[in-house]
Amino acid sequence: MNLPPRSAMRNVAIAALTLAASAAQAHTGHANSGLFEGLSHPLGLDHLLAMLAVGVWSVAALPSDKTAWGPITFLLALLASAALGVTGVTLPWQEQLISLSVVLFGLMLLFAKQRLPMAVGLGLIAAAATLHGLAHGAEAPPTGLAAYAMGFILTTTALHFCGVAAAQALRRFLASRVQWAIGSLGLLLSGSGAYLFSQL
Repeated sequence: MNLPPRSAMRNVAIAALTLAASAAQAHTGHANSGLFEGLSHPLGLDHLLAMLAVGVWSVAALPSDKTAWGPITFLLALLASAALGVTGVTLPWQEQLISLSVVLFGLMLLFAKQRLPMAVGLGLIAAAATLHGLAHGAEAPPTGLAAYAMGFILTTTALHFCGVAAAQALRRFLASRVQWAIGSLGLLLSGSGAYLFSQL
């Protein structure tokens, strides 16, 4: 049975919050520090733009009963790759690739009307999430690791939800011009990613 998108996103957020609270209470000092680091790490501009874009794209390009699939795919790939990042796994040109993932998401928004096959779109989301997760893992603190992970999961979930909410608001208030608005967001996002790339 498919969960309605809002229910699925709410359940992921509640689970992340519960786990974060549990982890923070287990070792108060180090875990609290790790939690706050995790909460703030996804707020770097490249991470933030990418995660918002996943929410917007999921509304624009996926069937309405599968909107949650984009954010859930991103979160699962993010967690798996963060675990690899903690062990020291990195990629050449990783920061540049993260910036290019923002360009990719912008292009996905720009061409959202063409409706990529769902498997292709989710595969691109998983690939981009892997880049972001490796960076999260590589920058993990030496202590409070579980709380750090729960922190970045929680922030990532919140950013996805904001993207979903923004796209639904565009759909509600702009109606016939929603594709133009989402395409414009895509152009802006791609330009931002290209600028971030040029600064590295």
